[in-house]
Amino acid sequence: MSLRIALIGYGHWGPNYARICSELSETELVAICEIDSRRLQRAKDRYSHLQTYSDVRELLKNNSVDAVIISTPASTHYELARTFLESGRHILLEKPMALEVEQCESLTDLAEREKKVLMIGHTFLYNSSIRKMKEVVRCSEFGRVYYMHATRTNLGPIRQDVNALWDLAPHDISIFNYLLDQKPLWASAIGSRVLRNSNDDVAFLTLGYSNSVIANIHVSWADPDKVREVVAVGSHRRVVCDDLNTMESVRIFEKGVSRGDPAPETYGEFRLSVRDGDILSPKIMPSEPLKEQLVDFVGSIRDQRRPVSDGSVGTQVVRALVAAEASMRVRGAPKEV
Repeated sequence: MSLRIALIGYGHWGPNYARICSELSETELVAICEIDSRRLQRAKDRYSHLQTYSDVRELLKNNSVDAVIISTPASTHYELARTFLESGRHILLEKPMALEVEQCESLTDLAEREKKVLMIGHTFLYNSSIRKMKEVVRCSEFGRVYYMHATRTNLGPIRQDVNALWDLAPHDISIFNYLLDQKPLWASAIGSRVLRNSNDDVAFLTLGYSNSVIANIHVSWADPDKVREVVAVGSHRRVVCDDLNTMESVRIFEKGVSRGDPAPETYGEFRLSVRDGDILSPKIMPSEPLKEQLVDFVGSIRDQRRPVSDGSVGTQVVRALVAAEASMRVRGAPKEV
């Protein structure tokens, strides 16, 4: 029997969720809810056979719905997710999970009590290139992880309810946590309103992990050069994931540098051991991350297991964002996550 899904929000990601729900044999899209009349009309035109709503209270009364995908502004996430979890529905909630750590913890606890699946839409955890990158970083040939950095820039789209850090950095925080199998210990961030918006439209965030690993993130709504790049530098190798490069999304540089034994002739000074090798471009099997995410959502409900991107994953990302925002208020002073 197919999982009957209702979609709340037919804006940026909503049409993609609707399409995938309609394509998968394990899911059946039964309803769409959207408060914007123009967007709702587009949904009606595309899916004329579905029930459509402009009020979530009316959708709540639809007893045919098994699960709800919430693809709405971040400021609405907590109340919507709480309401539908309490009504006994499984939830796929877009990132960021909520705007407060306490709200994230509350939703995670509620899902546990209700025995419902709560998935957070950290789509890059289902990206085949990022998964290949993790294979590379976690293998012994990579050596010790030195540092990582990510760039996520473009001209907009500008959001009104959150700043660029909350809008874009969740992707890279979740990626870094995934690559290292760790959560950050501290965060330092600065931002600026170069476009004179009410929210910061550019930000630089540094996260500190154990073993002195640091990870830097640059996000911007004001950069005309669209970049989607994640880099990890290790003692033996360097790996780059470029999400915009469809031909070579992952490149491995068999180059590295580490500190060798002290040289007697230099009175105990350490020499650098430099390695130089090939540049490899591994084959990446093509897949649509959003579809892989939805498949995991359905499988988690069917098998009664946790999804890859569960409430604890979403909470750790929000912890880092809250610490980063606190750091921004004091011009980059580090804050504990």
